[in-house]
Formats: sequence, structure tokens, C-alpha cells
Amino acid sequence: MASGGGGTANTEDAADRNVEMWKIKKLIKSLEAARGNGTSMISLIIPPKDQVSRVSKMLADEFGTASNIKSRVNRLSVLGAITSVQHRLKLYSKVPTNGLVIYCGTIVTEEGKEKKVNIDFEPFKPINTSLYLCDNKFHTEALNALLSDDNKFGFIVMDGNGCLFGTLCGNTRDVLHKFTVDLPKKHGRGGQSALRFARLREEKRHNYIRKVSEVAVQLFITNDKANVTGLILAGSADFKTELGQSDMFDPRLQGKVLKTVDVSYGGENGFNQAIELSAEVLANVKFIQEKRLIGRYFDEISQDTGRFCFGVVDVLKALEMGAMETLIVWENLDITRYILKNHQSDEEVLLYLNPEQEKDKTKFLDKETGVELELVEKISLLEWLANKYKEFGATLEIVTDKSQEGSQFCKGFGGIGGILRYRVDFQSMEFDADDDEFYEDLY
Repeated sequence: MASGGGGTANTEDAADRNVEMWKIKKLIKSLEAARGNGTSMISLIIPPKDQVSRVSKMLADEFGTASNIKSRVNRLSVLGAITSVQHRLKLYSKVPTNGLVIYCGTIVTEEGKEKKVNIDFEPFKPINTSLYLCDNKFHTEALNALLSDDNKFGFIVMDGNGCLFGTLCGNTRDVLHKFTVDLPKKHGRGGQSALRFARLREEKRHNYIRKVSEVAVQLFITNDKANVTGLILAGSADFKTELGQSDMFDPRLQGKVLKTVDVSYGGENGFNQAIELSAEVLANVKFIQEKRLIGRYFDEISQDTGRFCFGVVDVLKALEMGAMETLIVWENLDITRYILKNHQSDEEVLLYLNPEQEKDKTKFLDKETGVELELVEKISLLEWLANKYKEFGATLEIVTDKSQEGSQFCKGFGGIGGILRYRVDFQSMEFDADDDEFYEDLY
């Protein structure tokens, strides 16, 4: 990345954290899908500041207990799994700063074959759970806590027609509650009734603000503490200002108000508009970051700066040239990277296929000689990029299709693209004949 002080570093840290979160998500998915014969799958989570020696002793005790299992097959598989965990634990002299997660066991693959699984890693943020379970599946509940974004923001959108309460956490927005209200309008009926009408109107407004304040306490306060990082008050009339200044509004929530914004609508449209207008305040929330990032990408395209690329072919070219500044990939990108070998010429061939293309490929043949190519490696393209992006000097941003911009990026640009450091004219780039094979089956 170009050096530009702390801001750039923070952006890179946030991007790296998002990549780590994606890796954990993927790991959870594969662990949850795994099943074994008998109770030979061990899930072990050691929190920070725990002692390796304590866990080693506990495993030795478990080994003694498991030796008494009557079923020979089950006994051997459980003992084998405990031994694997013990070996993994010996690699650590002390528990890492953020704790330690170990999954060991024998799983049954789709083909019905048995396969040993050994996974140990330090999570990217502290995991405050202690767990030891021996079961016929891996237990990943504690890992889900790592994925929850710490910052949750509350929204109160109120106007003359009603009020909506919502939260924004990461790139997920939720409507918690909404209700409508029927308030009397100002009118010019004269005479002695004017004061009475004005008094009734004020009373109803007062009751409305009281109701909003009470519902806000129910939704945004848990165990005497605010359960949101900050609050945004939004609305089209002056209700939001009155609410913020009202004595009825809970002081614990008043201290959490980050911004008051004017929106043109009430309800869900107002909620969306409030998220947009409070973007600066919520700069750390993924939803906003995502919209900004893809918005910046679309700006490069609309201004035709040449500092952008999309599609697997151009992205790989840009990475190899070192031109990629920010690589943007959809989190569900379904493209597989194959490395194949031709034993006659001893050459390696790279292929990138989408699911439709994969269906047709029962075997891979060299186009010129018809020789069958041997499969050396098969990996998801996104996983490969997540492991390699730093080697190309790029930043990797994994995006969703939940925002309007994200959806447009995934549908219109194939879910893979990037912002470049300098202008690159891909159309005029000449490639050697050898490279044709490389890009031939790209999606």
C-alpha cells in the first residue's frame, strides 16, 4: 500500500480483520458439515491466560477414562483423537495471547472414506470460552462469538405518523419494533376552542414522546446498561430534537446519542436514509465501509480512469504486475482454481472454472496432444486469494451482496474486481502463446 500515515494502516488492519473473519466463517462451515463414526471428534478451546499444563493433565485423565470404553473400534478412535490433541498441544509452551482452538478427529468423507482432521490455531481476537467435548461432531458455537461485530448502533426514526426502532451491526440491519400514531394537526378553528385544541395537541405529542422513550429503554437497555455502541435519532419533523432534549428520555441513552439527522421519510425508507446520512459517525460499520468502497470502485469506472479491473483474467494480470491496490471479492465467489500437470512435457497448467464448467469436466485433456492431465491441486479461488494477497502487495476486501452497491457489483461484475495503483490498458496487453492455456478456461 502507498504510505499515507495511520489512516492507511487502520484501513489495512480492518481489511485484514475482515479476511480473518471470512476464514473463520469458512472453517465453521466445513467443521459443522463434518461427521464421524462414534465419539471420536474432539473440540478443545483454551481461553487466554489458562495453563497448557492443566489442559495436558486433563487430557491424560481423559485418556485413562477412554481406555475403559467397551467397543474396541470406538475406544481406539477416541484414544487416537486424544493422542493427536496431546501432540498438537506439545507444540505450544504456553497458551497464545488470544487463546487456542484445537479440533481433532476422524471424519467420514462424502465417498465414505475415513479422513483424519487436525486443526489448531490462535483466533484473531480473544476467545473467552473454555471447552472440551468428545462427540460425533465438532462444536463450533464458541467460534460464532468471534464473528459478532462488537459495534452495534441503535436507530430511532420518528415522525408525525409513527416511530421505527432498528439496529445496524456490521452489514446487518434489523428492524426491532415499529408503531404508528395518529396525532392531531394544527388548525385554525377560532374562538374559545383554540386553546383547548392546542392543549390536546400538546398532550398527545407529549404522550407520543413518552411512549417512544419507554420503548427505547425496553429495546436498547439490558442489565441497566445500553446494549448499543451509539444511538442515531432521525425524523422529518422536530420530534427527534424534542426526544433528545426531553426529560423523559433515559439519561443512559441520552449519553449514547451520536447524531441527529433529518430524513425525508419515516419507516424503513427513513431508516435506510438515516444510515446513509450518519455514515461519518458509523465509519467503522462494515455496511457503510462496503458502500463506500464499492462506490469508489464505481467512481473509477464512471470517470474511465483506467485504474480498475474486473473478471478473473484481468484481476490475475493486475496482481502479477503488482498493479493491484485494493482487491474486491464477493464472499460467495464460486470459482475453483485447478493446478494440472502434463507428465509428458512436465508442464503445469492453471484452470479457473465456475460450477457449470466443472460439471462437464470428468477429466482434463491437453488440447494439443490429447494427453490426460493429472490433478495436482484444487482450491477455491477466494481461499487462494485470501492466503496469497499480501504477496502481491494488495489489500483484500471481502464484500457481501446485501447493500445495493454490493448486489450490483456481484451481478454486473462477476463478484471479482479491483482498484489499481495506476492506469492499465488490458486490451492492448500482448501475451505469449504459453499464456493462452493459462487463461483459456477462465470464467
